[in-house]
Amino acid sequence: MKAFVTGGTGFIGRHLVRQLLERGYDVTALARSEDSAAELAATGAAVALGDITERESMRAGMTGSNVVFHLAGWYRIGSPDWMTAETINVAGTRNVLRLAHELGVPKIVYTSTTTVFGDTKGQMVDETFFQGGPFVTEYDRTKWLAHYKVAVPLIEQGAPIVIVMPGAVYGPGDHSLIGRLMVDFWQGSLPAVFGPEFVHTYAHVADVARGHILAAEKGRKGESYIISGPAVPLGEVVDFWSMITGKPGPKVSVPARLVRPFTPAIGALGENLPLPEMYSREAAALLSCTYMARSDKARTELGWRPRSLQEGMSETFRWIDQTVPPREPIMPDKERKIAGLALLLAAAVFILWLLGRREE
Repeated sequence: MKAFVTGGTGFIGRHLVRQLLERGYDVTALARSEDSAAELAATGAAVALGDITERESMRAGMTGSNVVFHLAGWYRIGSPDWMTAETINVAGTRNVLRLAHELGVPKIVYTSTTTVFGDTKGQMVDETFFQGGPFVTEYDRTKWLAHYKVAVPLIEQGAPIVIVMPGAVYGPGDHSLIGRLMVDFWQGSLPAVFGPEFVHTYAHVADVARGHILAAEKGRKGESYIISGPAVPLGEVVDFWSMITGKPGPKVSVPARLVRPFTPAIGALGENLPLPEMYSREAAALLSCTYMARSDKARTELGWRPRSLQEGMSETFRWIDQTVPPREPIMPDKERKIAGLALLLAAAVFILWLLGRREE
């Protein structure tokens, strides 16, 4: 079986390439740079130099594939670069999926996300749920366009596409917002939880990669499968970290409703200062959202079984302990100072809230 993979050096992609090779697949992975090519070649995969934004650069590597996995994408929280987001997430997806269909690839697995549902407002949804916006982040918006304006129309034209929809993906090597929060917690540099009511679903990266393979081998063409774990509020996630590590959690918890009035000010600061993404306008707006989705369909039809949060997050903290020095700052001094100012602002808001309650 020949598999062609885009995004093979990404967080999920690395695990997918390794698992495909372990299962005996002949893997060709797309690489945009010589460094990426070297990393992929070291795994034993064949390498095709190219870019999803240049359709013809993928033709030779994709030709003759039994399955195409399209994982490559743009992911940023707090970045205003919507043109790059659309170029990669929308136009790039169109290039990959159309070319695979043109070449007659029997199975195409496209990586979407549960955030295309937008804020579910406390509702636990499944693959039948649809919401056309509004969207809090450019990532959510452009992935919605790729899902519903690129992948779905191609399915209607007969393309053998199976869509997988991860939620929040965590694990060793994670450099996303959740990964940085876990590192901050481990180092004792997470003094406050902003938006403890923010809800997402969590699944270990290796399980998500396995879900892709199951979708290729067992998934029905034209169907979507949510491959995400339990939906948990952020405050409970941080409390859980304390339980499994024995480390004390943050002393301050700032509800989203107290941060929300300052979202415009945070956005204005972000236009003039290099704020970390957790202090961006988009991140502040996310705090009052819920991204709640169930994976019943993937469990029933694909046999997908993710590991428990205790097992997966304990493993992730062991990796952090082995690779990140406990007291080493993970942000430049300038960003740490800015983060400190943001924390002081949050503390001030919290105090004002308490004073307001006393006056009621």
